[in-house]
Amino acid sequence: PLCLCWALGLGPAAAAPNILLLLMDDMGWGDLGAFGEPSKETPNLDQMAAEGMLFLDFYTANPLCSPSRAALLTGRLPVRNGFYTTNAHARNAYTPQDVVGGIQDSELLLPELLKKAGYINKIIGKWHLGHRPQFHPLKHGFDEWFGSPNCHFGPYDNRELPNIPVYRDWEMIGRYYEDFKIDLKTGEANLTQLYLQEALDFISKQQASQQPFFLYWAIDATHAPVYASKQFLGTSQRGLYGDAVREIDDSIGKILRHLQQLGISENTFVFFTSDNGAALISAPKQGGSNGPFLCGKQTTFEGGMREPAIAWWPGHIPAGGVSHQLGNVMDLFTTSLSLAGLQPPSDRQIDGIDLLPVILQGKLIDRPIFYYRGNEMMAVRVGLYKAHYWTWSNSWEEYGKGTDFCPGQNVSGVTTHTQEEHTYLPLLFHLGRDPGEKFPLSFASEEYQQAMERISGIVQQHKDTLVPGEPQLNVCDKAVMNWSPPGCEKLGKCLKVPESDPKKCSWPH
Repeated sequence: PLCLCWALGLGPAAAAPNILLLLMDDMGWGDLGAFGEPSKETPNLDQMAAEGMLFLDFYTANPLCSPSRAALLTGRLPVRNGFYTTNAHARNAYTPQDVVGGIQDSELLLPELLKKAGYINKIIGKWHLGHRPQFHPLKHGFDEWFGSPNCHFGPYDNRELPNIPVYRDWEMIGRYYEDFKIDLKTGEANLTQLYLQEALDFISKQQASQQPFFLYWAIDATHAPVYASKQFLGTSQRGLYGDAVREIDDSIGKILRHLQQLGISENTFVFFTSDNGAALISAPKQGGSNGPFLCGKQTTFEGGMREPAIAWWPGHIPAGGVSHQLGNVMDLFTTSLSLAGLQPPSDRQIDGIDLLPVILQGKLIDRPIFYYRGNEMMAVRVGLYKAHYWTWSNSWEEYGKGTDFCPGQNVSGVTTHTQEEHTYLPLLFHLGRDPGEKFPLSFASEEYQQAMERISGIVQQHKDTLVPGEPQLNVCDKAVMNWSPPGCEKLGKCLKVPESDPKKCSWPH
């Protein structure tokens, strides 16, 4: 609407801006110089922050890859959009090759809605919302795809497990390790350079055609096994993980400069963030840093769900801004629609809020952050207070085998190895004074009573109105794996499909 454009300083008839979402994989809050990383090896992202706005309190919707991506593209919590499991309580579940479920047709994805405003949409990198043909991104609003349905795991033997395909649009063009090489000994792979070139070419093409674009750049170099191309190997103080971060930083610098050289930076909204916290189980050689926060990926402590985030839009976002707005990846859905002049769908619960008043006018919007793990609300943040209704890092059995999501960070009674319920007396932390969640407030204190009174009402309302979606991550079947993706015949890469044998997926964490 005209009035909104004026209010946001876009002018009366501003053309819908291009939208570029840069989503990292397992990158932690403490991985950028702008967020205090000591080696200062991210000059381009630090410059992006200096020219735009830094979000210090930005969250993901789940501490794991695929549910957080589903949340970003639908604007809805994973427990609503189906990206969760009911197999055992509070289990993290993702989208491995053998999972039967994926993004349902009933969900409305951001690119489907942006089409209504004339956008051309491309995904580069990891999709992770289902492997089977009905879940293909081009069936859910994207016009182009270069990337893969999953991470670059492998190499597999193509008998028990097929290597994961890489797609161009509708058809596979090869498989990881076979046609797209990743050297697990040296960490060398050229994938980030391929993803960079795809982005530059798409932006040039769209600029020439004068159509607004949505580019979702979802690369995965920082997900173990981490990789970097030859020119970046051995260049970081932080080892191979740092090499991957340096290459990503260099690539983002090239993308932003490309927008400036084409003269479209002032008409392109760019947002950088990560899908979940750093995977401390892979650290320090294959994982990042969550700065001062507790634990990492897989957990609902701050290290698992608080993300680095930067908004950049020259000529619109005042340079050097720092926001304490509680943000969430789901807000990118609603904010992008707002940029395109569209309303979010009114026939379903949308959890994302429009951040434009925050980004353009420095406003603060009061809203809670819910921390989910599987089918359970584990914690909630309201203002500076965070209440844990359940705590759990992982089981004693898993921990005993060396799976540790909180290495070097045992906080007694907080980082528990049994699922501990605190529903009647939640553990409460003040994240301003105690960002590391080490000092729970005394239950008897007046501060505890007052904060919990406010939080309890918000939680009650949330639970009373919650209608969970159909869980998509319950059933696994080897027959649905990437044996014969579209295009495999042309390449002579079709593999024999085993008999269908659906089973309940096992999720240990």
